[in-house]
Amino acid sequence: MRRTMLALATAALAVTVTATAGCGAIDKAVDCVNAADAIGTSVGNLGRAVGNATDNPAQADQALNDIDRELSSLKSRTGDADLSKAVDDLGKAVDNVRTAIKNGDNTPDISGVTAAAKEVGKVCTP
Repeated sequence: MRRTMLALATAALAVTVTATAGCGAIDKAVDCVNAADAIGTSVGNLGRAVGNATDNPAQADQALNDIDRELSSLKSRTGDADLSKAVDDLGKAVDNVRTAIKNGDNTPDISGVTAAAKEVGKVCTP
């Protein structure tokens, strides 16, 4: 009887640990997808801002800041090597666009940002 109770308790503990770990993984995936979506929105805003750079150059800077904020948040929550690399690549692409704007380029090439954002989205897709 005691062995049966011990076996049942062990099984219950194993199920609880597995379920908890599974929920953590699901929560992490949902966070990643939400962050990727926010990054996608910010990249879209960046594209529109670059298109209107002569009218309102501050819009591009705001879009870059939004992407940086999402990247910082996403990077702090991930331990995934592929996602970390994608986040780093996107950060570098954002820095390149920011530098181009500071150097007077009113229509910087944002294709690197777009490609890196797509990679973040691909890595985040469950």
